[in-house]
Parts: sequence; C-alpha cells; structure tokens
Amino acid sequence: MSHQSAKKKLMSLAIGSACAVMAGAACAQQQEADASAIATKDQVAEVKVTATRHSTSLLKTPVAVTAVTQEALSRDGITDVRGLSGQIPNLQLGTSNDGSGGVQIAIRGVSSSDFTEIGNPAVGLHVAGLYQPRPQAALALMFDLDQVEVLRGPQGTLFGRNSTGGSINIIPAKPEFGSSYGTVEADVGNYRGRQISAVQNIPVSDNFAMRVTAMKIKRDGYINQQQDFYAANFPALGIVPSRDSAGNIIPDIDQRFNKKVGADKYYTNKDEYAARLQARWKIRPDLDWRLTYEKYQNNGAGDLPIKDCEQAAGTPYACTGGQWDVKVNVPGVMDMSIDTVRSGLVWDLNPSTTIEYNASWSSQKRREIQDSDSGYQPIESELATRPGTSPFNDFATYTTASKYVSTVHELQLRGKYDRLRYVAGLFWMHEKNSIDYAQDYLGASWGTYGFPAESYFYHQADRQSDSKAIFAQADWEFAPTWNLTVGGRMTRDTRKDVGGQYWDTAFSDDPAIYFKGLHNPGTPGTPGFVPFNSSDLKPGMGGYYGAGGFDSSIHPVISDDSASWKKFTWRLGLSRQLTPRDLVYTSLSTGYKAGGFSDKEDICRTGLNGNCAGLTPGPHYTNMPWNPETLTNFELGYKGRLLNNKLTFSATAFYSRYKDMQLTGGVTVGKIIPKIPCTATNPYCDSVVIYGTQNAAQANISGLEIEGEYKPWPGSHIGYSYSHLKAVIKSYPTYSEDSSISCNIRDKYGAPPCVAYEGTDPLFAGKFPLNIAGNRLPYAPANTLNLSASQDFAIGEYTLTPWISARWQDKMYFSLRNLDNPHISDAQKAYTTVDAALKLVSPSGKWHLEAYVKNWGQTLAKNYASVVDPGYVTASYNDPRVYGIRLGATW
Repeated sequence: MSHQSAKKKLMSLAIGSACAVMAGAACAQQQEADASAIATKDQVAEVKVTATRHSTSLLKTPVAVTAVTQEALSRDGITDVRGLSGQIPNLQLGTSNDGSGGVQIAIRGVSSSDFTEIGNPAVGLHVAGLYQPRPQAALALMFDLDQVEVLRGPQGTLFGRNSTGGSINIIPAKPEFGSSYGTVEADVGNYRGRQISAVQNIPVSDNFAMRVTAMKIKRDGYINQQQDFYAANFPALGIVPSRDSAGNIIPDIDQRFNKKVGADKYYTNKDEYAARLQARWKIRPDLDWRLTYEKYQNNGAGDLPIKDCEQAAGTPYACTGGQWDVKVNVPGVMDMSIDTVRSGLVWDLNPSTTIEYNASWSSQKRREIQDSDSGYQPIESELATRPGTSPFNDFATYTTASKYVSTVHELQLRGKYDRLRYVAGLFWMHEKNSIDYAQDYLGASWGTYGFPAESYFYHQADRQSDSKAIFAQADWEFAPTWNLTVGGRMTRDTRKDVGGQYWDTAFSDDPAIYFKGLHNPGTPGTPGFVPFNSSDLKPGMGGYYGAGGFDSSIHPVISDDSASWKKFTWRLGLSRQLTPRDLVYTSLSTGYKAGGFSDKEDICRTGLNGNCAGLTPGPHYTNMPWNPETLTNFELGYKGRLLNNKLTFSATAFYSRYKDMQLTGGVTVGKIIPKIPCTATNPYCDSVVIYGTQNAAQANISGLEIEGEYKPWPGSHIGYSYSHLKAVIKSYPTYSEDSSISCNIRDKYGAPPCVAYEGTDPLFAGKFPLNIAGNRLPYAPANTLNLSASQDFAIGEYTLTPWISARWQDKMYFSLRNLDNPHISDAQKAYTTVDAALKLVSPSGKWHLEAYVKNWGQTLAKNYASVVDPGYVTASYNDPRVYGIRLGATW
C-alpha cells in the first residue's frame, strides 16, 4: 500500500470513529466537512490546522491563520522562515545586519528588533507546538514538514509566550506505520548553489516507525568582497599614511583578522545542514509516543551592512563601485549549532478525552564575527568639519561564545462532550543563557585622531528566564450553527542576571588604554606624536580577547539583577456556521510580552571627571528596565468554499490597540558634563545615548486580510492574497532623535531639522524631541498583493506544470523616523518580484525535474536599513536573481 492510500484509509477510519461518539445531524455535518479533505483534482483540498490546539478544518477555524505545505515551500525555494516574508498577509521578516544572527519577525507591524539574550520576540516561534525562545532559531532550516501555520493577531491564550503579534508553528512530518517510502531532491543553481534533501520513512513494525530526514545547502556569497587595506591620506588636513622601513604604506585599519577568502566564504553565502531522527511507538491503541532529535549547523559567513548606492548617488558618499562591491578587513564567521530533543506523549483516555504532554530541550551555541563598517570611509570635506577626530572607520563585532539552553514543558487536556469542546493546560519554560560579546571601534567619528575610539566586552555567564502559565479555552455550541469561545491564560515571567560583567575602555581617561601599556602614540600637537596604525595592534588587545584584552586598571561593572511580571490574557469569540461551507466569526483577544532590563551601566562615565549634568557627582548606574507590552485586538472574519468547492475565500478585518510598545535602539538617558565643549557639528556630545529598550506610549493598528485558492478548470490552480495595513503611532511624547542621524546630517540633505531640548524637565534632558504621532510602524507596508498560477498539461503520460508568482509590496519603513528623503530614508520603496518554475513529472510520479527562477526581474529590495553617521544608508538585501534546476525521486 502506498503512503498516500494509507493516509486515505486512516482518514476514513478517523471519520468513522468520530461519528461513533457524535449524534445524528452533527455527525452528518462532520462527515461532509471531513470528506472534503479527500478532494477531487478539480476542487481545492481541505486543510487541517492546529490553531485551536485541536485539529480542525482551516475554513472552519475562527482564527486568522494561513497554512503553507512542504510542497509549496519546496516550489518557492523557501528553506527558513525568512522566505515567508510577504508571502502571507501582513507577515514581514527582516535580517539583522548588526552581527547578532537574528531574524526580525513582524505580523501586522508588531515586532521586536532586540535579537540578544536580553530581548524577546513579539511573534512566537513554535516547532511541533513547542515554544522556541531565541530569535536565532528562526534561521534553522525548514524541511520535511507537514506544514507551517502562521497565526495573525495576539495569541495570548493558547500560544501565549511573547505572542503579541502572532505565532508561527513549524510542524514536522511524523513517522507513519505500515508504509516504507523515501524521497530525495537535489538542486543546482547559480552562485554555485547546491542543495540536497532526503527523507526515509521506516515502518519497523505495525506499531513502531522511524523517520530519518536530512538537508544540506551551500552557496557562494553574491557580493563582490575584496580585502581592505585602507590607510587615510588627506595631505591638505595634515593626514598622511604611515610607512614601513621599505617605504610601503601601512594600513590604518586592523589587519589581525584580514585574510583572503574565496566566494564560498563571502558574506551572504550559505553553508548549512540539518538532520532529524524521529521514532514513533504506538504503545497500545490509546497511547502514542514520539521522540525526536534534531541537529542544525550554520557555517556561513553571516550578513553584512551594505551601502544603499541608489540613495548615495549624487552625494559626496556615492558608491565608487557597484551595489555589491565591499571591502572587508574582518571576514565573516558564523558558527551556530542548535541541538534539540523533543518528546510527545498522547493518551486517549476515552473517545472524547485526550491528555498530551510535550517537552523539549534545546542548546544553541553561536560564535559570530562581523566587519561592521563594511569598508566605508570618511571623506575630506567631512573631516574638515570635525578636526582632531579619527580619519577612518574601523568597527568590528564579535560574539566570541554564546550558549542558550532552554527547556519547555506543556501539558494539555483536550476533550469534547456533546456541544462543548475544550483544551486546558500548563506551560513552563526555563532558559539559562550565557554570552561573551564585544565590539571594537578602532576608528570612529567620535574618536580622537591617533587613538582607538572605544572597545568593550560583555561577559554574561548566567542570565536566566522562567515563564509559567496555566491556560484554558472552551468552544460551546450553544445553539445550532452558533459557537461561543472563551479562553484565558495566567502567566508569570521572571528574569535574573547573576554576575554579569562589563568592561569598557571608555571607563579610563587614558586615550591609549587600548594598547595595555605596549604602545603610546604620544600627545597630539607635540613633535613626538605618531598616530597609531595597524602595526600597533597586537593579539591580546581589545574586546575580541575577552577580559584579558583590557588593561588591568579597567574594572568591570557587575550586573546582579532580577525582576518579575505577571499578566492575565484572554480571548472571547463568537462564530456562526451559516452553511456547511460558510463561516462568519468575530473575536476580542489580548496579548502580552514580558518586561526586561539591560546590563548595568554608569550613565555618567564619559562625562568630565565621570559626572553628569544636573546630578550629584559620581557614578549613576542604571539597568534601563522596561515594562511589559500589551495588545488588544478585535476581528471580524469570513471563511468559505464557493463554486462547488473550486474557490476558497477568507477575509479578516481587524483593529488593535498596542500599548507600552517595546522599542530597541539608541535610548537617551540624560546629559553629561562634556570633556570638550559641544560644537554645531556634534550636538550630541553631551547626550548620554545607550543602546537598549524603552516603552513607547501607544499605537493603533487596523487592516484587512484576504486570501484563498481557485481551481477554475481541471489541472489549474490560482492562489491569491491581499493585505491592507494601517499601523501608526498614536502617542509617543518622549521620542528623541538618536545620534545615528544627527542634526547636521538632516541639514546637509534638507531634511526637517531637529532641535535640542532646552527646558528643565529631566525626562527630556539631552534629548532632541520629535513629534512622530501618525508615523507608521516598521515592517508595516500599507498594501501587499500576491498572485500565483499554475496549470498541469498532459504530454503523453508525463505531466508538465508551468508556475508563475508575482508579489507587489507597498513602501515599508524600518524605523519610526519615517524620514522621506531621497538620500537618508531608512525605508524600502514599493517593489514587485516575479518567480517562475517549470516542472516535469514522470508517469508513475517516481521522479520529477524542475527549472526555476526567483526574483526574475533582479529587483533590489531591502529587508533592513539604517541611516549611519556621516550620512548614508546601509542595509540588508533580499537575494538577487537566483535560478537553477531541481531533480527529485520517490520510492
């Protein structure tokens, strides 16, 4: 028996078993609904989802949820969640370019940009229904899946852990009894792309089965990466390169890591593999146990901030080469592994009651190195306006070691009695994380000419989080065709830091402290002064080398902190099954994300004699705590099957109030007494700006989501989706322009000016307030549209299927600034991409051959962007045109 026919037999048995415990008309209605799961080729097949923690028909589930099958993922070339961006209504994903290896997931404009062990995502990521706490897990490969389910809107009851925006549930395919089969698919493409995946289902006995799956991807980087040996040369400003005894120029920028690498090691490459081993044991007819081990390894180079050459054109910072040309003195390193063990036990107490216990243990390790300046250097006119500062840029980011260990437990009781269906459960997640993280700013605009600007190192050996919750949700069919949903969840979150340590060369007044007494450039303006160059940088200096990289006179700040938060979230819903094929529903639901705090810092440390303005002399420490964020959402929806099951149509209208938004970036926390008076070109010199998270006041979000499928004639398939989103700030009175886009940059490009606060309110001390009420949230394009079409053609006994997909997306901002300027806008303008494929399937279906192209029109589209000093934009980009051939076989 084939595994397809085995599935149909199991489905018919399931229908019969369900009817045995149901009565009359209800059973007939259920049979009609479930029978549609075995649809003809001329009808849209029924899809089951677990959005309510029960297996229900997608079109009979009163939740805004989209299901994507493995077949669709393979056809679209999607191997991790980033590939889903824009494919699903109001879902956007961005790649960080800050060396954190994170993925920013946004649903309906709700997201989080803190990818560190301090922050938490606003969209919950689940694998096999179990929560994955770290956003880096979203990089893991998706393969051999039943489907991916994307739930939009707050999931504060059933998927409550940090799911204010929604939830993504990745559901792996399970071992099957009674059928031995396997598949393999190989893919060869441009940029020397190579990919292979394999699946083998092994029915060891009638009640024990195993499933082995694996996937490997390699691809060269698509940027043109060159080695960087930059040495500043501005004779008119008295700046000339240093030379060795043979007269050769010595680079200014760090050469300790510089080495030539091939295209297979360029930034933007791929070098990943994953494997999954599953066992399933039907201990007895009512007891089913699954055990899974999963391994993921990423040996790529990571991402890199690249200048937006289109915006830089016509400015002094115009690109001297092409869009993909970059110079690198620190080649990228990404060594990330995720080991996961999952276990699930399902016990059917009786035909109407089930207990399910799921648990997972996951260990994520990561080492990452990034050249954070990408070789972009200052120009003479810029240096002339800030004499005495560094004439070159040289930034590098190092995660020299990190280990995130999490355990997740969830116990569920599910059942159905007469007209009542329910689920109740307990949830517990524990994390213990550690990280060694450093940055070297050897050349920076705020640094003193001749000396390294700053180096710092965080050693967090024990950072723990716990989340415990009790939840329940019930659906009551209180009248024929009417259903009431009531659910609630009580959550308590705690977090603590034990013995965190932070070193920073800025703690010292000695500008040469970086050199640990092994070198001293001298005193600027005196005959013996010789600015440092790369030959003066030795192993053992700087943040890369940990605590030992700092002079013994620098003592760390210690972080020992803890905090807790609790919240009750709930869901109310009302739905009516107008006909067996038409559902209308409405719901009111809430979501919550826990608060947090940062590493402890002395906000006055960079001031004259370590003092702040307006505060008593001496250090003033803060860990910058922030409060939980909450979201309340109201929805109206319709789901239906039309035209004799040839057309499906879903529409959801929603309105949300988003309070105490957690926003991560530069936070102005006060004013120092500057060591050197501020100038017009450096108005931020007395502002204390710390990277961290703060709460905004409120945003309002509303929109419409439409999606469905259509099979107008035999062998055809049309998919469509449209989303409209208005996600805007309602109130944020304390918003301040940060130093990444200073006032002189705004003046330079004719952007609206920013004005320093001159009042006495300490809440605004050191700030440059801006009114951003009405500005759009990041990752919230106003409109998106997706259309795809395919048609099966019989060529003899073979089947040939051409497929084409087009996606149009409106303008999208990457910050709350919403600065519409041709040269310094951190936004992505509206764009369209087209993908296509041509697939040939053998008569027996045992093999297939497919040619494909993604981003046919070579559209340049950013998924992250930031304005940087001195006045240009760097960004992460989606892939350029990618094409290739896939060959697959089944046995």
